[in-house]
Amino acid sequence: MNPAASTVVAVHTVPVSLPARPELVVRGAKGSHAHSDFLLVRVVTSDGIEGYGEVSATPLWSGEDGASARHFIAGLLGPALLGRPLAPVGALESLLDRLLAGNPFTKAGLATALWDAYARTLEVPLAVALGGAYRRQVPIKISLSGDGPELERAYAAAVAAGFRAFKVKAGFEVAADVARVCLARELAGPAAVLGVDANGGWSRVRARESLRGLAAADLSYVEQPVAPEDLDGMAELRAQGPPVVADESVFGRTDLIRVIRAAAADVVSIYLGKAGGPGRAVALAALAESFGIEVVLGSNGELGLGAAAQLQVACALPALSSGIPSDIIGAHYYAEDVLEWPLDSDGALVRLGDGPGLGVRPREDLLRRFH
Repeated sequence: MNPAASTVVAVHTVPVSLPARPELVVRGAKGSHAHSDFLLVRVVTSDGIEGYGEVSATPLWSGEDGASARHFIAGLLGPALLGRPLAPVGALESLLDRLLAGNPFTKAGLATALWDAYARTLEVPLAVALGGAYRRQVPIKISLSGDGPELERAYAAAVAAGFRAFKVKAGFEVAADVARVCLARELAGPAAVLGVDANGGWSRVRARESLRGLAAADLSYVEQPVAPEDLDGMAELRAQGPPVVADESVFGRTDLIRVIRAAAADVVSIYLGKAGGPGRAVALAALAESFGIEVVLGSNGELGLGAAAQLQVACALPALSSGIPSDIIGAHYYAEDVLEWPLDSDGALVRLGDGPGLGVRPREDLLRRFH
């Protein structure tokens, strides 16, 4: 089929709300993530091809959620796409930007559905449509939270799911953070990849104190140690300790350029949601790589469709961090998934399939809700 001759004929959404597995609930400096509201998106083309996406947004993090996403897609973005050519998808992404300021997670869910439909029309995996695939499998990690027995339960659940690489939530008081991370290192052993994620919760002084106290923990990296706007503080910490990962500091291209100019990070954590979709995420990663900054795929607690999109993007990137696994956790984090068949993931790696587009589809009961 010719995607240039295919047009968008329908856009539908289905809200989904799911709790996280209690033992794996993320408790970070920005708050807890025990429950998530999602909006699943379906795009239908004139050739009868269906593409799927997922809006994964939390108000505390992005100012968006499933309700706001549904409002904008149903009342503004979806109607504007009807009758327009599917290709080039980049032109449709630009249209979304002209219609709605901000709201990158909402746009990302819709853009993912458009890219999925485009790749399915070409009958290739999305990673191929995006310029890859450069790899067939991606190393992954999971977050650990809590103190003492609570952390031990989280670690046991993560290991039972197959995870061997971790990041520990911090950004609180120095003594508690040091004790938590040191316990995680004791549990994981000296060879495991172990990082700390402060979610911007430390001041520069507390960051320096915490990292001094954690010297014996042999951290693999420190993620967003200080406030997102404190790029000078991040640059200062880069010179003193483990590699610095910019997360909250980078949503889009303008943010990334600021980080580059400030020499504030060794690695940047790219989200499909923050970037605004798969195509934008690949472009953002290419910009980072051109300045010698490594890339990992970060997570906003995506479900199966979002995790499948993360995987496709990770495989489409010419370079991906060799030392820090990505956060493609998918159904490992929730009590249930939305996919007909889960991604091929054993906790250590997630593997790319051969199917077209995202290579996955929603469960049958959710497909019926689209109708």
